[in-house]
Amino acid sequence: MTVFAAGAVCWRVVDGKILVLLIHRTRHKDVSLPKGKVDPGEVLPQTAVREIAEETGLKVDLGLPLGVTNYVMPNHREKVVHYWAAEVTEEAVLASTFVPNSEVAALEWMPISRALSSISYKRDAEILKRFQAFVDDGLTSTFAIIALRHAKAIPAFDFDGRDSARPLTHRGLVEAAFIVPGLSAFGPTVLRSSTALRCQQTIAPTAEALGLSVKKTDSLSQDAFENGTSDIRSLVGKRVRRRATSILCSHGPVLPEIMREVALATGTTKVASIARAGDLPVAGYTVIHLSKDRPGSGIIAVETHVPH
Repeated sequence: MTVFAAGAVCWRVVDGKILVLLIHRTRHKDVSLPKGKVDPGEVLPQTAVREIAEETGLKVDLGLPLGVTNYVMPNHREKVVHYWAAEVTEEAVLASTFVPNSEVAALEWMPISRALSSISYKRDAEILKRFQAFVDDGLTSTFAIIALRHAKAIPAFDFDGRDSARPLTHRGLVEAAFIVPGLSAFGPTVLRSSTALRCQQTIAPTAEALGLSVKKTDSLSQDAFENGTSDIRSLVGKRVRRRATSILCSHGPVLPEIMREVALATGTTKVASIARAGDLPVAGYTVIHLSKDRPGSGIIAVETHVPH
């Protein structure tokens, strides 16, 4: 049975230089990237943030996905580890609760070149090299636009009122609660929702968990999209200009258009393939990663998460 895990290349800027964090593990007597196994009921981004907090005492938000490693453990089970980049603020460093323990003996910040020669495993070094490539391209500091489809709603044929008033089913309410940790792992600070009740109910648990308010807009509604009165371009353009991680909760027919407008706003080629990343099941979401410092670099990475 495959074991899934998640972690990150934690990085910070000190005196104008990028440093990355390696951990010296007590029991294994090795040097590695912070990571850990998925707990029951967790999703991978949630695991990465939790494991970093447990191993290093650092609270982080996830940035760019850096890929996957897989290997066979001594017990002959395969282990698959998903990695992200995670910028560590000075406030997070000062607030760290780390003390040496039975799992991690020490933390060490170092330049990437030194980290590559210090790390114990070639597979971890490959993840560091992917991060180095983003550094070389000036694409380390990022934000995200998260396109979220509403959770399962009562079918139109079972509902007598206006389509926009259809509520979530019990399953949908469970889905809305389930996606909170995964969405929160990316550190959203702006929440926007269609005026439809099913979208408002979907994003409400995330808003409560983050202590944020939700702004409702017809620009994300299916009714406005279908009658040609929505202004998705202006909404997306504003989000791209503000360079803050945001969640846009909308509907199946609208999401590909949101993706398309993000591609157009950032000068990204292959617009059609980007739009297809908006084809999501209920309660699924796509995270579109963009550069804070180089807006002309287009979409850097796209990742999609769907509820199990």
